[in-house]
Amino acid sequence: MEFMSSLQNGFDDHKPSLFELLSEQQLSGLIPPSLRYLLAIATHRHPRYLLRLLNSFDELYTLLVLVVERYYLNTYGGGFTENFYGLKRERVLRIKGGEAPRARLGAPDLMRETLQLRERDIWNNLAIMVGLPYLKRKLDESYDIHAPQAAIIGPSYNRDTLPHNATIRQRILYLYKWFLRNIYPSVNAAYYFSLLAFNLAYLFDNSKHSSPFLWLIGTRIRRLSEADHRAIALAARPAATFPSHPAARPGQASGIFNPLTFASVIYPRLLYSLKILLPTSIFALKFLEWWHASDFARQLSKKATEGLDLPPPVISGLPPRSGSQSTRELTQVSGSPSPPSAPANTVSLSSPPSEIRQPAPPSTASHVPAKYSPPICATTLLPIHTVPAPKPNTSSLCPICLHPIQTPTSAQTGYVFCYSCIFKWVDGSHERQIAFMEGGGGIEGGWDEEYEEEQGGGGNEGKYEEKGRSREGKWESGKGRCAITGRRVLAGTDGLRRVMV
Repeated sequence: MEFMSSLQNGFDDHKPSLFELLSEQQLSGLIPPSLRYLLAIATHRHPRYLLRLLNSFDELYTLLVLVVERYYLNTYGGGFTENFYGLKRERVLRIKGGEAPRARLGAPDLMRETLQLRERDIWNNLAIMVGLPYLKRKLDESYDIHAPQAAIIGPSYNRDTLPHNATIRQRILYLYKWFLRNIYPSVNAAYYFSLLAFNLAYLFDNSKHSSPFLWLIGTRIRRLSEADHRAIALAARPAATFPSHPAARPGQASGIFNPLTFASVIYPRLLYSLKILLPTSIFALKFLEWWHASDFARQLSKKATEGLDLPPPVISGLPPRSGSQSTRELTQVSGSPSPPSAPANTVSLSSPPSEIRQPAPPSTASHVPAKYSPPICATTLLPIHTVPAPKPNTSSLCPICLHPIQTPTSAQTGYVFCYSCIFKWVDGSHERQIAFMEGGGGIEGGWDEEYEEEQGGGGNEGKYEEKGRSREGKWESGKGRCAITGRRVLAGTDGLRRVMV
């Protein structure tokens, strides 16, 4: 691709290839989403301070790029990423052919000063380097918001008519939506077709401009020459030598907050460091991509965790695994002393105050079996119907249906169930819930046989007085909650997640 133009009119060593220009544009397009991603990660940790910055990212990034690009255009004659590829921007000569090869060879310094961007040219280039991408991003975001609505709702979406006493803001918004629905798709297509046409013309040396916007402002992109390197080295010498402080009058402060010091020392140093930061960040990005894509990271983490034998987690508020194991035994296994019995309205510190309270003592809930302490709802003060946690030797079984897990699905509490079981349980339509609320089945196991086995055989009619009678108003079926812990599942069935095995 670099030698396509040499097949017809000879090779021009100062003309960059289309491959270089496309690589520079691709690198420039990767910077905004990368910075947005880093800001989004930091916002999760400090949302109070960074949420407004994230919501106004496009505006802040535009202002930042405007400062950086103007500095690089004044100092190096090209943009930030263009200087990384050894490219510059220069004015096109208003002569026949637009070239002066003899003058370029005989007086390169004079030609450089003649073709150097003036102040007006710099602002024209900033308009197409900063303003045009910002406008394109805003239009694309607005189109993505309004176009799907028009496609899904159909003709009813176009019934958005203006009222008789519409304000200026409403009129502008109405015209803007009409432009996005009817005109912007054609404008967007013309934009990309013009880029394609100029790229093909530039590839076959039929145009000196690789973009229609460069043609409009009379600017083209060239490679840096020896005269450019000498001029750049001379202009960047203060930033490269890093003077201790600028000259100051007697009695004048020279701290870092002094405007003169900031403009002559801090500002050039900060922008000059971007030349080192860009290749370093690219290397770090490629290294992270390789690290997450290769098997080396997974094998290393697997070897590091082979010798670890972590105990199972102990969650407060869970029912005991069997009838013979009490809550005091669970607290002794976890290493914490057994707390005294709390009244029914006491809130557990390890759970949200609006979700689950500590289980009530047997004396305060006569309709609950003595050996079973279900979690108590903090708002209704009713016990919540749950199932026992899986035992270590039955981890492959679904805790709800007690069969091998089909389509493993995890709740937000970390326990894994069959997808159909946990979906019906959170939806409140599982047959085990329905049978329990109608008066059948046991509390822990859900079936009569399992409940009798947990309670130690027959003779449970006296202990379990409500068997055979409806439990509506006395129990919660567990709808919208985890089947084991009784904690509420955020977003309901939409909060369930498929487990990839």
